Amino acid sequence: MDKFCCLKSSFSKLVSTRSSCSTGKGKNHEGSIKYGFTLVKGRANHPMEDYHVANFVQVQGKELGLFAIYDGHLGDQVPSYLQKNLFSNILKEGAFWDDPAASISKAYLNTDQAILSHSSDLGRGGSTAVTAILINGQMLWTANVGDSRAVLSRKGQAVQLTTDHEPNTERGIIENKGGFVSNIPGDVPRVNGQLAVARAFGDKSLKSHLRSDPDVHSTDVDVDIDFLILASDGLWKVMANQEAVDIARKVKDPLKAAKQLTAEALKRESKDDISCVVVRFR
Repeated sequence: MDKFCCLKSSFSKLVSTRSSCSTGKGKNHEGSIKYGFTLVKGRANHPMEDYHVANFVQVQGKELGLFAIYDGHLGDQVPSYLQKNLFSNILKEGAFWDDPAASISKAYLNTDQAILSHSSDLGRGGSTAVTAILINGQMLWTANVGDSRAVLSRKGQAVQLTTDHEPNTERGIIENKGGFVSNIPGDVPRVNGQLAVARAFGDKSLKSHLRSDPDVHSTDVDVDIDFLILASDGLWKVMANQEAVDIARKVKDPLKAAKQLTAEALKRESKDDISCVVVRFR
């Protein structure tokens, strides 16, 4: 039997009928690490385009916590594909246990190529991604493309683990590839006047000017780390990192914390889909 069959099957319960609001919770085998997630549809007149992963699985005798937010645009096909495939592609990399950073980067790029080469129009739309892999509760690997973000609370202080890939920040790279960044008054900077992020999965029509290689970061999970927040830009557009940490640290239940964060984003009139995963270590 394929040693990754157990991993693939673990995703089946995460892929179900979409609704305008989704919540859930879980914990590791020992019950010492707990997580909660909430996804809320935004006010835009289109179906929910955010997907998530939140689960603990056993792989090669190790317990892995797998957490992600995929924020789609121009449809939900690409984030749905990522939900089903990205983590398994990462763990299929033969060097994952010896060189997680290289394996994560390679899997991100290979997954993007699979999306773009898909026989259907899967690559027409796109998606950001922020992923976190927790190994035996001790080492945390985070990675991202786009503006979905991972923020850690260390003794109550917010630490951003990911890089927001904004068009203005990577203007030189985009222009060197023959693209341009528009700065229209009243709007955010956009690649070729269309996309508000400089890196993404999919987006076949813009791919020659976009990147899909992630920024990867490792963190030792020591006694100072309280919890991790993964969220789409529907949260971060209206909330600073420290504000999110201050809200979440008042609530020990990670599901309630995720709900409070999304509720606060709605209160602040965030118009985008809002997705949030909170992982509490202590």
